[in-house]
Amino acid sequence: MNKKVLKIVPLGGLGEVGKNMMVLEYGRNILIVDSGLMFPENNMPGIDHIIPDFSYLNDKFDRVRGIVITHGHEDHTGAIRHVAEQIDAPIYATPLTCGLLESKLRKAKLYDSDKLVQVNAGDSVDIGPFKVEFFHVCHSIPDAVGLGITTPLGLVVHSGDFKLDQTPTDDWPTDFAKIGEFAGRGVLALLSDSTNADQPGWTPSEAIIDGAFDEAFRAADGRVLVATFASLISRVQQVINASYRHGRRVVLVGTSMVVNSKMAIKLGYLQDPNNVLVSLDQALSLPKSKVTLMMTGSQGEPSSILGRLAVGRNRRFDLEDGDTVIVSAHPIPGNEEVVSRTINRLIQRGAKVIYDPLLPVHVSGHANSEEQKQLIRMVKPKFFVPIHGELRMLHAHASLAQQVGVPSNNVAVVENGTILELTSESLTIGDRIPGGYVYIDGTGVGDIGPQVLRERDRLSRDGFVIVNMMIDVETRELLNIPEITSRGFVYVRDSEQLFLQAREKVVSIVKDNPDNKIVSKVEKSLSDFFYKEIRRRPIICVLVNEV
Repeated sequence: MNKKVLKIVPLGGLGEVGKNMMVLEYGRNILIVDSGLMFPENNMPGIDHIIPDFSYLNDKFDRVRGIVITHGHEDHTGAIRHVAEQIDAPIYATPLTCGLLESKLRKAKLYDSDKLVQVNAGDSVDIGPFKVEFFHVCHSIPDAVGLGITTPLGLVVHSGDFKLDQTPTDDWPTDFAKIGEFAGRGVLALLSDSTNADQPGWTPSEAIIDGAFDEAFRAADGRVLVATFASLISRVQQVINASYRHGRRVVLVGTSMVVNSKMAIKLGYLQDPNNVLVSLDQALSLPKSKVTLMMTGSQGEPSSILGRLAVGRNRRFDLEDGDTVIVSAHPIPGNEEVVSRTINRLIQRGAKVIYDPLLPVHVSGHANSEEQKQLIRMVKPKFFVPIHGELRMLHAHASLAQQVGVPSNNVAVVENGTILELTSESLTIGDRIPGGYVYIDGTGVGDIGPQVLRERDRLSRDGFVIVNMMIDVETRELLNIPEITSRGFVYVRDSEQLFLQAREKVVSIVKDNPDNKIVSKVEKSLSDFFYKEIRRRPIICVLVNEV
């Protein structure tokens, strides 16, 4: 490999929202930035989540000098256990992010205090040939950072997820001074968050949420239930503060919400000076107008607290008349249908549901187009690579860069797996390596592929029919009447005549074909038969027991 080339290899986050993972490679040295997951889309039945395909690194694990995590959201941390199982390298993160990572690694029995290295905004760390400087950025979680990565070829700035909030809830704005210092040194390339590139103007400040919460809490006669991400610690703080102002006590429900909040309190990122937090048992004994329940489920996840409440399957408590549900999150792109369905079910069950745009109970943690242009102006990069977003967002961000003076030849829009080769004078789009989805289903990692998902989709649409029969191994004659079982196809009792004809067809095929091709002939014949009769093609499964 030419040691004068810096490879930038996106393994996740370019072409979708989620599973962010970036590789910087110089010679035999690799730096990984982020290790996130992605929530499944509607056409991925049974999938728990998706992680990046990092098979590109399979023969390079020993070259990884370090893993840097920009902040604690799942789309940047959720795959850390899978990466840590394969790669024995130190992991660098700020205190809150370290706490979230520690929980994940302990659960996976992979925690090593020597390998999880705590850094702070303002610190710099030498990782192989890379000098990484951490600078604070505003986002919807405390302790988020961007990165200034000094490489042998020049300075690369990675924005992380950011917005330029002038009135953040923690009173810690983005570090403009550090960004200006980078620009003064000369920035070879800027890799910048594209999530809201197609949204005009500036992202509203987190501060406006306080007023919206006050309005919602004042109008609520019964309990207030707030759903958000378990890692959105700043939102938990806002709910605690609003509840105190309105004479309510707060209970955190759901394992991830409780674990993350306890850790944030321990580290000082979450404050409860007025002892507003109580246990669930205490909360359930209080008057309804004195209770706030905070939980997960803002994305309509079926297994979350809010998801179970929406269908009446939560164990400890249920929705009640007079409850106000605040959904304090925007749907992840592609998840709008699931969130809408959950909101509708909550309303059907008697809850008053408040969500943006009814009230500004959530604002994005990502920069809108004017902020993105402002960052590019401040950094003044020679080359620009939009990251973190769907393809439409990446292209919109590239257009913004050109609007503020970056030449089109110096802008590279690529998707996962496309290798960028950077020199001090050029940015070249190189070969493409695998950069798709690795599906997590239960304990299985990568054992589910597109074929299985297509089968699951077909099962969900058409159902299946199982034919079970016994055949004499010598005479090849049927020894019983074939049993036909159906699931998700038609209700057997209402279709007796249909299945009677199907059995007769199976008997006829076996009688006319005394060979070893019975299975394929029965499958084809029944598929054609069912389609002719009722215009449906279920999956046919034929079981032959030879005796």
